[in-house]
Amino acid sequence: MTSTRILAIRHGETLWNVQTRIQGHIDIDLNDQGLWQAQQLAKALAAEDIDAVYASDLSRAFNTAQAIASTRQLPVTRLPGLRERHLGHFQGQTWAEIEDQYPEEAKLWRKRAPDWTPHGGGESLVMLQERIAALAHHIAAQHIGQHIVWVTHGGVLDILYRLATGQSLQSPRTWGLRNTAINRLLWTPEGLQLVGWADERHLDNIEARDENNA
Repeated sequence: MTSTRILAIRHGETLWNVQTRIQGHIDIDLNDQGLWQAQQLAKALAAEDIDAVYASDLSRAFNTAQAIASTRQLPVTRLPGLRERHLGHFQGQTWAEIEDQYPEEAKLWRKRAPDWTPHGGGESLVMLQERIAALAHHIAAQHIGQHIVWVTHGGVLDILYRLATGQSLQSPRTWGLRNTAINRLLWTPEGLQLVGWADERHLDNIEARDENNA
């Protein structure tokens, strides 16, 4: 066997998700809704055989992963490489504030300009894709024949979907990135394949939040 099964999951909801405030690398924890989502996720995955759990080191992802790991007494390995895209000076601001203060940069962001890099230490989409592609290969190659979990962020999941389906960085997004939805990928040395995406049955009709504030 030369493949690794991956559950790729976005963290639970935070207050800043509700406020449409950009989080990026800022460490914002789960709100009450996010804690509930994490518990529902853990219940939904309780019967699955899972060999390892990885998470971004940011609290919203790590604490979501802890809910999964606690049902099977597995440790959660913190991976800074699974962090959200660094959005520089956009971080901490709402979409409306960004549109008002930085209209030209906001236009580049909306258009998904691949090489646009936010001021203040930000990453371009090209940089983000390179980071995630390298990390995905490095971690999955260590778990051949196993089933692993990655708890991460909306921007990272968007890249994983594009890598698995061959979508370009500028292709319009037609896939969901809801908090704690279950996404399934298969890794082989040739790359990622899509198995299933955006399974939200454990969340019933709870209102979804847009993924772009990650």
